[in-house]
Amino acid sequence: MDLYSFYMGQCFDAYQFFGAHYENGKTTFRTFAPEADHISLIGEFSSWQELPMKKVADGNVYELSVDGAVPGMMYKYKIYSKNGVDTDHCDPYGFGMELRPNSASYIRDLSEYTFHDSLWMRRRSDCKTRPLNIYEVHLGSWRKKDNDSETGWYTYDEIADQLIDYVKDCGYNYVEVMPLSEHPSDESWGYQNTGFFSPTSRYGTATQLKQFVDKLHQNNIGVIMDFVPVHFALDAYGLHMYDGTALYEYPHYHVGDSEWGSRNFMHSRGEVRSFLQSAANFWLEEFHFDGLRMDAIRNLIYWQGDEGRGENKNAIDFLRVMNQGLKHRHPTAILAAEDSTAYPNVTKPAHKGGLGFDYKWDLGWMHDTLEYFQTAPEYRSRDYHKLTFSMHYFYNERFLLPLSHDEVVHGKATIAQKMNGDYDLKFPQAKALYLYMYGHPGKKLNFMGNEIAQLREWDEKREQDWGILTYPNHDDFHRFIKKLNRIYLKYPALSVWDFDPRGFSWLDCHQEEKCIYAFLRTDGKQKIACVFNFSDKTQDYTLELPNSKQLTLLITNEWHTEETVSVKGGQAKLTLAPFAGRYYLVK
Repeated sequence: MDLYSFYMGQCFDAYQFFGAHYENGKTTFRTFAPEADHISLIGEFSSWQELPMKKVADGNVYELSVDGAVPGMMYKYKIYSKNGVDTDHCDPYGFGMELRPNSASYIRDLSEYTFHDSLWMRRRSDCKTRPLNIYEVHLGSWRKKDNDSETGWYTYDEIADQLIDYVKDCGYNYVEVMPLSEHPSDESWGYQNTGFFSPTSRYGTATQLKQFVDKLHQNNIGVIMDFVPVHFALDAYGLHMYDGTALYEYPHYHVGDSEWGSRNFMHSRGEVRSFLQSAANFWLEEFHFDGLRMDAIRNLIYWQGDEGRGENKNAIDFLRVMNQGLKHRHPTAILAAEDSTAYPNVTKPAHKGGLGFDYKWDLGWMHDTLEYFQTAPEYRSRDYHKLTFSMHYFYNERFLLPLSHDEVVHGKATIAQKMNGDYDLKFPQAKALYLYMYGHPGKKLNFMGNEIAQLREWDEKREQDWGILTYPNHDDFHRFIKKLNRIYLKYPALSVWDFDPRGFSWLDCHQEEKCIYAFLRTDGKQKIACVFNFSDKTQDYTLELPNSKQLTLLITNEWHTEETVSVKGGQAKLTLAPFAGRYYLVK
């Protein structure tokens, strides 16, 4: 590692220098702590007795090589500040950590596993002109060995086989896992980290995580990981006041304390930038993840996420440099921004002045759509254009349509539960919602449990309510989602021209009183007409389709409808059931 590039915030491989590196029966430990008075290494290899570390390089780095320190052993740094206080810290660049509430780092040998996914890696794509259908998963609560236990987790390699079978059966082609960096609190879901280079030991070791990714790749399933470049956990053994000073965080609480009770990274420091860039690169390079979904980008663009406080120019510059560097090293990896702002050019390349993401989550689409379906049908005429508004701005960015974990917690109700009306009415409306979502331009993301119309909000301590599939409505909904997913993957018209204006056109977006919508999707070769009746009434409707002869039904949420419809004089006569959606192949 070049120290100059590290200080300048241009480094993407700092983890290859810092941390614990095992070779030929001994491990070399290095940590960056410029304001420490002195540092000792403690660990299993020394019976937790202090081993003084030496200053090397420019004097800001401490180093020690220890014979007999081998993978699997635990260690910490005992850091003495200049005011005489000592604190035991985990390794900021450690490749493994103990399960909470313990906090030691583990020595890991990252070279002990060999991947077998070369074919996948050669063929991998960022999916801009391909279908991208993401199943978002929290590994600890998707399925559990013991659902009565707060732990009871499967290991990475154990859950891989179950997840592969399920994802393939459901018709998803990517999995997005919520943060796997080590974190002390289960309730944080991984968004408040202490080990940015440590796969959480809740589910096993670094080698087992590599097996997880490798297995999915060998079954043609991509894997995206949630990454948190904004803030870190406040625990004293972590990054907080690491060398006795605010090394990673802002020194002032006005900008240092986050809204989540954590500490904000100080992105103006080159060492912090290099730390985060190296962490992002680490997951893509060492674990073969196919992309990163970056959390809370709003809080990087604006100070404390508040537009009124102005732009954080240093954090914006950090994003540009990091994303450009990651895309240079991993051109086919996916970089997605969870960003709720209207800040421009989020998905424009960094070298052209943008932030350099491949995709931006369309949270506006999500809010408008869910609000529309929560509204009673008699008021949907009033809110009709909540569903047309997204196409006014859609081509400003490359958008991904998310129905994520954030929408099924904290009293918000699940996706199915949000639908207006009683129990039986929720299912046709939820089907119609998903038909609208998968017909709409943009890549797709659906959180676990949504696909079975789960009615209980997500709880990280419990597995999904798989037992509800014994109930006819839920089983039928699950089968419908699987069919819809397969339609999406099969027909290029629904994805190839997502970000080309030629790929979408309104056939009818002025049926305010009827709450009927119709649009056309195409890839230049194939045409699919998507027609919706979001009212609670059966309605006759004439669909205008010039230069067409016949419609062939691909999917609908209605029980009975014609499989083919003739188009005469550019018109197709349809009778639409309440809360109906249909896809037709147009000829």
